Amino acid sequence: MTDLPLDQVRTLLAVVDEGTFDAAAAALHVTPSAVSQRVKALEQRTGRVLLLRTKPVRPTESGEIVVRFARQLARLERDTRSELGMSGPGEPTRVTVAVNADSLATWFLPALTRVPDEPRLCFELHREDETRTAELLREGLVMAAVTSSPDPVTGCSVRPLGRMRYLAAASASFTARHLDGRPLGEALAEAPMVTFDRSDELQDAFLRGLRRAARGAAPVRHAVPTSEGFKDAVAAGLGWGMVPEVQAGPLLADGRLLSLAPERPLDVPLYWQQWKLDSPALAAVARAVTATAAAALRR
Repeated sequence: MTDLPLDQVRTLLAVVDEGTFDAAAAALHVTPSAVSQRVKALEQRTGRVLLLRTKPVRPTESGEIVVRFARQLARLERDTRSELGMSGPGEPTRVTVAVNADSLATWFLPALTRVPDEPRLCFELHREDETRTAELLREGLVMAAVTSSPDPVTGCSVRPLGRMRYLAAASASFTARHLDGRPLGEALAEAPMVTFDRSDELQDAFLRGLRRAARGAAPVRHAVPTSEGFKDAVAAGLGWGMVPEVQAGPLLADGRLLSLAPERPLDVPLYWQQWKLDSPALAAVARAVTATAAAALRR
C-alpha cells in the first residue's frame, strides 16, 4: 500500500486554498520550486493528475479526494491539539457547514444555539441549495451539510433529519387576477412565478404533479435569492411560489397568503451528512442539529 507523505498532502491543500504555487510557497515559507516538486511527487506516488494548472489552480476529481483527506487531517490535528491543551488560550474550534437557505431561515440557527458552550466553537456557514450542498462536502470545503441526498459522499456518514413541507401559495389579489375560474394547473403554468434562483425546481415539480406533463411553464419567472425575500415577494403578489410551511403559516392565518392546493403539499426530505471523524466538536453539532430537526421537520 502506498503511503501519502503528509508534507506533500499539506502542500497540495495549500496550493488549492491559495490558488497559485507562488502563493502557496509564501504561505508555507518555502520556495515555489519546493512546492512544485512536492505536488509532482504526490502525483507520481498516486499515479494521477491532482491539479489543473489553471489560474487559480483547481483540483481534479482525484485531487478533490486528496484535498478532502488533507482537510480532515487538519481537523483531527486541531482537535488533538485542543484536547492536549496545546491550542492558543481561548482559541475556538471552527466548524464549517453547508445548509440550504430555507433551513437557515427557519430551524437551523436555533439548532446551533443548542450546541454546548464547551468545546468552544465558531461556525462558518455556506448557504447553498440542498441539492448541491453535498458537492461542498465532496470538495472538502465543509465538514458537514444539510442535503437532500440520502447517498453518502465518500468518507461521510448520513442520517435522516425529516421532511421540509412546502405549500403552493399566492396573495389574494394575485389569485383573483390570474387564477380564478380556470383549472389550477393550466392557470399556474401561465401565471408569473417566484423562484429562488435558476436551479430552483420546486415550482416546476409541483406543476408537473398537477398537470402530469413536462410542458414549459411560467414565461415570467422572478428570481428572489433569499428565503425571507422569496416569501415576501409571494405575499406582495409578485407571483406564486412554493413557500415553506413554517413560514407560510402566519401569512395564511391572517389572509396575506392563500394556499392554492392544500391537499397537495410538496415534501423535501433532508439529511445530515458529515465527515467520519471522531471529532467532539462535530459530534456536538450533529446532536443539536438532529434534535432540533426532529422537532421542527415532519417525520
